Amino acid sequence: MLEPIDDSKNMPKVTLSEIINQARTGQVISFPTDTVPALATLPMYSDLIFAAKKRPPDKPLILIGATADDLWSYVTGNEKEKSIWQQVAQKYWPGQLTLVLPASEKVPAVMNPLDPSTIGIRVPNHELARKLLAQTGPLATTSANLSGENPLITSTAIAEIFNDVFVLDLSEQDYIGSGLPSTVAKWTSQGWQILRQGETRLDV
Repeated sequence: MLEPIDDSKNMPKVTLSEIINQARTGQVISFPTDTVPALATLPMYSDLIFAAKKRPPDKPLILIGATADDLWSYVTGNEKEKSIWQQVAQKYWPGQLTLVLPASEKVPAVMNPLDPSTIGIRVPNHELARKLLAQTGPLATTSANLSGENPLITSTAIAEIFNDVFVLDLSEQDYIGSGLPSTVAKWTSQGWQILRQGETRLDV
């Protein structure tokens, strides 16, 4: 005789306070951002995201935080470089711009397995996401989808695909951001190099 299907096990949607607690214990969670919904976990547990997404190691995760000040300790540079980065952050954050900068020793290598010397950082322009991040601290993130597939944009779709991920239970409308990935700009000895062009255009 077939056992009845327990949908609650397949779709672990949770409240904001519950998802914050799950993140603090090292679980993978999902919540909306200003671009596309994220899969996220504490940086030291980034391998869980790579496994869940079937993501190749040449695609690093992005560290997002509630404020720029929460992120600066994860990067390293001289005073002139830091001044430039902070000016850009002040102009574009919160927003859809990821800055790829030299990583400090605070960044777990598992976030960027093939090149742990750099880390992408961002502050999302999404009030609820920043409220969550203020409670969890910066999280390692990526879009909520299996590697190579289109980003999932509703909490129901995310919960159906990722059975072991705790998904923030909101109305589907709350999960709709711009639908586009962030612009990614990498700092080099010659200045900024655009690795991916999104809605935000870096004017420096």
